[in-house]
Amino acid sequence: RWRDWPRHNMQRWVDNVFIERLWRSVKYEEVYLKAYEGMRHARESLKTYLLEFYSEERRHYGLEQTTPDQVYFENQQQVAA
Repeated sequence: RWRDWPRHNMQRWVDNVFIERLWRSVKYEEVYLKAYEGMRHARESLKTYLLEFYSEERRHYGLEQTTPDQVYFENQQQVAA
């Protein structure tokens, strides 16, 4: 029965929402738009998308139109100060 589950399992769906949103972005902004020549090309293209475009250039609504890198490095500066 669902009542018998440990309390921490009740929050799992919240964590999954962020991953599902990331994969949706990857699919619609990268994978569905390209015809990869093979696995090596797919890996290289996805690496570029995630490390350069998604983190450095793509502005995110949930981050008040900033990039993940901007948020991360601003927080690092505040912690160091």
